[in-house]
Amino acid sequence: MSLDSEESDTDSLSSTSSASSFDEEAANRRIKPDWCAFRHIIESRGFRLDTFRDVKQYYQHYCESLGSLDPETAHELPGYARARRGLDDNDLCKDLGLPENLFRGTRCSDGMKVVIKAVHLQSHELEIVRYLSSPPLRNHPMNHCIPVLDLIQVPKDDIAFVVMEEWAPQHVAGVPCNLRIFLGSLRQCLEHTVFMHNLRLAHLDISTRNLLTDCEGHYAWIDFELSLRFDGSTARIRGRRGTELSPELERGESSDPFKVDVWALGIFMLRACQLSGFCVPEVFELVKPMLREDFEQRPTAQEVLAAFDNMVHTLDEHKLQMPSSHSR
Repeated sequence: MSLDSEESDTDSLSSTSSASSFDEEAANRRIKPDWCAFRHIIESRGFRLDTFRDVKQYYQHYCESLGSLDPETAHELPGYARARRGLDDNDLCKDLGLPENLFRGTRCSDGMKVVIKAVHLQSHELEIVRYLSSPPLRNHPMNHCIPVLDLIQVPKDDIAFVVMEEWAPQHVAGVPCNLRIFLGSLRQCLEHTVFMHNLRLAHLDISTRNLLTDCEGHYAWIDFELSLRFDGSTARIRGRRGTELSPELERGESSDPFKVDVWALGIFMLRACQLSGFCVPEVFELVKPMLREDFEQRPTAQEVLAAFDNMVHTLDEHKLQMPSSHSR
């Protein structure tokens, strides 16, 4: 997660820290907390981690919601079978489908389902989440982050817990019913990237796996583990890791972090079209300059958003109402 040392006028959120580069790397690595040890602290803030009882009830309600299936069908589901093996209904039941730094839970006051993420107290992610969730940024119309309900800090253990609304991956939510809605989802992704870049924040891991939805038409980038905020007019990075690496980073060269995001955003848009079944030649043309080999020749996220809006305005209503090829 190192910055290019050749660029002396480039700083990140943690660049003024007295910690060594090794400590910084450790602080931004995914952690595996002992959730049982922090259970009482989280509960004192009004949130309850999922227990074996919660998981069994979830599967029972899930089968009931299907209508045609008997609730006993839940017994055949692997997750329910594992929950039934719990010796005590009040013991915590970790979702094996989530990484070790995430745990499902409930807000006690109203039953809202939440996801709680454990991060190091000195991590970039915590600082960026705190920044984006602070007023007035959290209410900015271009900010499409998942609502953060609480930040629980435990200084003696160098750990913090980010409590968020539970949103779902796009593949769970299903394919948008027409092209207009699909393009609307892409625009939210573009707009939030512009919002971050205007704040000198680079996401640096834009991909389909880092997009969630509330299943009500709202979309959000997640996972700011690799994200950085820069000072000054010039920013350069090298030696990065991420899902969609631009060609210059693959070669071990330095690059503009914001143009790295533009590259990843272009790949994301192509993958989104493929996965959702919307073949949009206009989007493919829009993406071409985003994938230019020379990062300096790529457009900014702001320029991509403007071009995207102009492109949408050229589409007639009939085309915007077209369904996905997956649903035909």
